[in-house]
Amino acid sequence: MMINILFICHGNICRSPMAEYYMKHIVEKAGLDWAFRIESAATSREEIGCGVYPPARRELQRHGIGCSGHAARQITKADYQDFDCLVCMESYNIRNALRIWGSDGEGKITRLLDHTSRPGDVADPWYTGDFEATWRDVTEGCDALLRELRTKHGL
Repeated sequence: MMINILFICHGNICRSPMAEYYMKHIVEKAGLDWAFRIESAATSREEIGCGVYPPARRELQRHGIGCSGHAARQITKADYQDFDCLVCMESYNIRNALRIWGSDGEGKITRLLDHTSRPGDVADPWYTGDFEATWRDVTEGCDALLRELRTKHGL
């Protein structure tokens, strides 16, 4: 069994890669990397090919998590079928993803913080400049998502 997760934000250089690399980190720490495929993507084309934005990379590094080799990519029509969990950082990302996917007939799309006790949008550090606040949102959301998936799949 493989659980396929795609984290999604606007440019795929801040929030979604932070979630991707943190989730890979906690899944590996739990000894469950065999059960997960974790990636991230953008709804826009603006940053295609770019690495993780330097302040986001520094925030990951501050917590001992690397993100080398990342290249931003845009979601594709095929991603809807290829992934089990399509985890957006905010409502705006869902709206833009649905322009590509058309609908969410299988109920795969959620916002990251919807898995926590405080549903809502992950603030975009591109605008706020507060990468620590985004880190707290991302880690809380990923921790909750992993707990939920472990329970659901008996891991």
